[in-house]
Order: sequence, then C-alpha cells, then structure tokens
Amino acid sequence: MSKSFKVILFILAVLLILPAISLFKWTIESKRPFQIMILNKTVPSLQRHNHRSFHWVLNHEKFVKSNNKPYSYRNDYFGFVPLKPFRNRQYEVRRVKLDEVIDMANEYDAAYIIDTYGVYFNDWYQGMSNERRSRKIYGGLNNNDYLFIKEMTDRKKLVIAEYNFIGFPTNDLERKKTEDLFDIHWTGWTGKYLKSLKEEENDELPVWAVNLYKKQYNLPWEFKNSGIIFVNEENEIVVLEYKVHLDFEVPYIYTCSETMDEYGLPYQLSYSGWFDIMLPGSNKVLASYKIHTNEMGDSLLSTHFIPNEFPAVIQSPNGNPYFYFCGDFSNNMVSPVSAYFNNIERIAKNVFFREDITDKHEFFWRYYRPLVSGILDKYAPEK
Repeated sequence: MSKSFKVILFILAVLLILPAISLFKWTIESKRPFQIMILNKTVPSLQRHNHRSFHWVLNHEKFVKSNNKPYSYRNDYFGFVPLKPFRNRQYEVRRVKLDEVIDMANEYDAAYIIDTYGVYFNDWYQGMSNERRSRKIYGGLNNNDYLFIKEMTDRKKLVIAEYNFIGFPTNDLERKKTEDLFDIHWTGWTGKYLKSLKEEENDELPVWAVNLYKKQYNLPWEFKNSGIIFVNEENEIVVLEYKVHLDFEVPYIYTCSETMDEYGLPYQLSYSGWFDIMLPGSNKVLASYKIHTNEMGDSLLSTHFIPNEFPAVIQSPNGNPYFYFCGDFSNNMVSPVSAYFNNIERIAKNVFFREDITDKHEFFWRYYRPLVSGILDKYAPEK
C-alpha cells in the first residue's frame, strides 16, 4: 500500500469519525424541557425561512416540548401554515384564541414572536402582479396576540420579538398598546440593504419600491450601485446609494462590551437584512446599527428625520425578561440536519463563511446563534 493511499485513507477515516463522534455527543446530551410559543405569520412557502433558524437553535441546544419531543419547524408554531401539496395553495391558520389566552400563558415558559407581517395575494398566488403591495390574506398583531403577550409579561416569562412585531399591517390600537407595554416606539420606517439597485439585476428589489420612488420624486430610477432603501408606513421612500450617499455600502451592527462578553458576540458585523427603526424608551440598548453616510447622505436622512444610528437589540431594564431584535434576524436558510452535531458552531465559524457581506450564514453563526442560545440558557430551567 503506497504512502499517498494511506494518507487518503486516514483523511477519509477522520472525515467519517469526527462527525460520528460529534453526533454521538449531541445524542447523549440531556434533553431540556422548555415550552416555547412561537408565532410566525409570514410563511409564504414550505421552506419556512423566517423561523427555521430558531428551531435550529432549539434542536441544537436539546430544548424539547413538555411531552419530551423535539421542536419541528414544520409544525410547532402558530400563524400561517402552508399545506401540501403546495401547488394547490391550501393553508390553515393557527390562531391564539381568546378563551385560551390564560391557559396558554400558564402552559408556556416563553414566547418568540418572529414575524407578524403576514402573507399577501402576490406572495401566495402565482402569476399575480408585484407592481404594488397586494391585499392581505393574513397578518398583523391582533388583540388576542397582545393579550397573550401581556399575560406572559405579567408572569415575568421570557418574551422575544423581532422585526415587524408591531409594524404594517398591525392596526394603530394594538400597536399603541404593545408599545406602551414594552416602552418601545416604531418610527414608521423600515430599511433594507440591496446588493444592486439596478432594476434589471436584482430580484430582491421590490417593483413597488421603484414605482413609489418614481411617483414620489417624479424622477426615473437610475441607481446603479448597491445601496439601502428606507420605506415608511406613509409609503414614502428614501434611497441611499453607495459611493453617492454612503461611505460603506452595508449597515453595521455595533455591540456594547457588556453584551459581547455575556453572549460571545463580535463588536462589529455587517447586516444585510430588513430592519426597523425603533425608539427604545427606557429600555437598554445592547447593540446599535450604524449607516455610514457621507455629507450628502446625512443631508438626505435628516430631511426625512431618519437617524443614521439606531437600536439593533433592545432589552427591558426592569427585570422582566423581554428582548426586541430590530431586524429580520431569524430569516436564515440554515440546514436543520447540522443542528444534531455537537460543537458544530466552532467549525462553522471557520468553514461556512464566504467573502460576501450579504452572506446570512456569517450573521447566523457569529451573531444570531450565540445571542439566542445565550438568552435561552439564561432563562431556561437548569439542565
């Protein structure tokens, strides 16, 4: 047997043995009962992008339901539920019912409100025009949702919410009550980084956003570089273009030192997802976004009363375990299978990244996973 062949055999053995050992270690870890209510109203496909990564964390950390079974991203959530076969466009809605609010608040140890934006005709039915926002099928935080969340906070149970918690299409009354409950305020503005602002090059660029800009400014859409779009609830739009209004093309999250130490987070990380601009009230700001504008960009933002620095992660200061992520943090296409390998996060930090500031994998492994895992560890029952 040649030396090179032996080396190949050794490498193959290592590649097979190490995952097997990692899987075995994960398997023998103790299960951790932690009953979590998950609400996601924005599920326009069977992939369930908006909450897969949270279920990944639950499975990786061995959190299980009260019946000792693992969480399933396909079934274990409230909200919009697409049914198979998907081509038939059938769905069901799992709602919080008024007569079950008290029992649910007693049953669940925590709640995670991932997205309330909802599902719309253009998202759900093929062949529909995407030139404007279409009619809602289901979405928005309603009174039953609010009552359940209030019951959870009254019991001082963990509540995590994120981007579009109280944004469109939640009505003004439910929004105001929720803002008062958590002492936060939505400015009405949301934003998103786009790798290209060229109409013909970017499927992520909403057609309705282009039309809004043309109508608002009576100008053609002539942007060529990457950039950031801002849209508010009054359908106003602001566009910042890289090299014209921006020194750095993508927003960055900057985390305070105390939060870095507690959750193992980096000081600085690019963020390319949707975000909302929130006023934190008396809450603690654990991390902030910064839009690196130049003088022209500063002028454009100030004209529309948009700050270039605003909260990214908010925590209640009064002992109630409440967190708000001011971004679409859970929307990551992470493989469910990788959750079943012990310490895979250590490998992922060096293997799964690409040289791309829009890569959601880096955000998941370096920021979302340690942050959410740390929060759950802090408030979950002892192992």
